[in-house]
Amino acid sequence: MNNSQKQFVISEHTTPDDVHWDLMLETDDCLWTWRLNTPPAEIKNEFIPTERIHDHPKRFLTYEGPVQNNTGRVKIADRGFYQITEQTEGSLVVTFEGQTLSGAYNLCLLDEKNHWELKRV
Repeated sequence: MNNSQKQFVISEHTTPDDVHWDLMLETDDCLWTWRLNTPPAEIKNEFIPTERIHDHPKRFLTYEGPVQNNTGRVKIADRGFYQITEQTEGSLVVTFEGQTLSGAYNLCLLDEKNHWELKRV
């Protein structure tokens, strides 16, 4: 992925026993995806635990509706553009220009189990 501006989306994912948010960053061929337990409007200056989950197809940039096997629904909670301003092994500094999420944030890998943290820089 180059350093040019790409799209991002945060989808609220509701199931019968859970609500979480999927932060998805557009790449050339898919959406890198992290699961958040905090809604975008509540992400401030503290570390937010995140989990890197499987990449999603690009159609999820605009998709709202039922999820597989009709076990829940997704709706878009935020969207906009992003740019990676720093990238090292296990760390991304991402600048978001969204309706809710804006500014620079650090996504940092904590361990080999795909546990990450998100924090405003």
